[in-house]
Amino acid sequence: MYDCIVIGAGIAGAACARKLAEEAGKKVLVIERRNHVGGNCYDVLDEYGILIHEYGPHIFHTGLEEVYEYLSRFTEWYPFGHEVVAKVGDKLIPVPFNLNTLHMVYDKEKADLLEKKLIEAYGEGSRVPIMKLRENDDPDIREIAQYVYENVFLKYTMKQWGQKPEEISPEVTGRVPVLISYDNRYFQDKYQGVPKDGFTPMFEHMLDHENIEVVLDTDCRDVLKFTGNEILFEGKPFVGDVIYTGALDELFDCKYGRLPYRSLDFHFEHYDEESYQGHSVVNYTVSEDYTRITEFKFLTGQKNTEGTTIVKEYPFAYTGAAGEIPYYAILNEENQALYGKYRALTAGLPKFHLLGRLAEYKYYNIDAMTKKAMELADAIMNQ
Repeated sequence: MYDCIVIGAGIAGAACARKLAEEAGKKVLVIERRNHVGGNCYDVLDEYGILIHEYGPHIFHTGLEEVYEYLSRFTEWYPFGHEVVAKVGDKLIPVPFNLNTLHMVYDKEKADLLEKKLIEAYGEGSRVPIMKLRENDDPDIREIAQYVYENVFLKYTMKQWGQKPEEISPEVTGRVPVLISYDNRYFQDKYQGVPKDGFTPMFEHMLDHENIEVVLDTDCRDVLKFTGNEILFEGKPFVGDVIYTGALDELFDCKYGRLPYRSLDFHFEHYDEESYQGHSVVNYTVSEDYTRITEFKFLTGQKNTEGTTIVKEYPFAYTGAAGEIPYYAILNEENQALYGKYRALTAGLPKFHLLGRLAEYKYYNIDAMTKKAMELADAIMNQ
């Protein structure tokens, strides 16, 4: 018999399952609806032998020492300082907009003046959300803000979220900063990279433990029933801990209506040439229907490939149709209230835990999710 059931084999479920199995000796069943582990971090060799991220690019970055050390038990790393450029007119400019970008956009005299003003106003090395920059009293700083708003933020955001910028939560706009630095990296964390052999092998190592059983191609609702204040597993009451990492509305058949998400349509293309764009990621902030193009060999450091594989990302509103994946929760008061109604349905369930982007209806980076999973496992062990 199992002590714990974990639903979902992404980073939340895998990290939690491993700690419970290894440190508490608990027998853990991991149930995964897809035919693979790794969640949206899943990567695989395509037909040309190029390692691709099937659900869009993922890069691990963190300043959390304990998370880095924990995941490093299951993988070596390919260090990778992720640099993103945006196509604006005929230029490729670094994003987030930084001091290098500033000197590409303005002539030297004006750029020097603007750089001085930005450093005086916000301090060297700071990250200033675009909306905050737009509120500055200095017209020169507002001019920078307006440039970034129009060329980096506005159309990209409308494509990505299907909303006007003022409708989008500060949690999202805060992720579009101006960086007062010459650092072109997208992240400034101490540790940055991708697992050396791929994300999938890292997950396989994490779940490879004598106390863990993984069942793929299985919807948890086929073996679990959630009724009032009881959880049934294969028709019998289950008294252990259940960690749920899936979409909460779908667990209850969307009885109050579907929680809104943005989804992505990925178009993979292969080219018989050394490089397609010379960069890991190019954002299309003004033109095109897609938001960005990722060229995987730059991301993974893969050498001696035959040609190159890219992916274009087209955002759209998630409907729950077959094949669609909910990626980004649309955070506003109405949607949070709807989520609250679903969460209330779990209040009476004993030892039932919600963990992850879908279960908690919020955004997590890989490192923050790993830390949350580790903390939940610790809390369960300390019960």
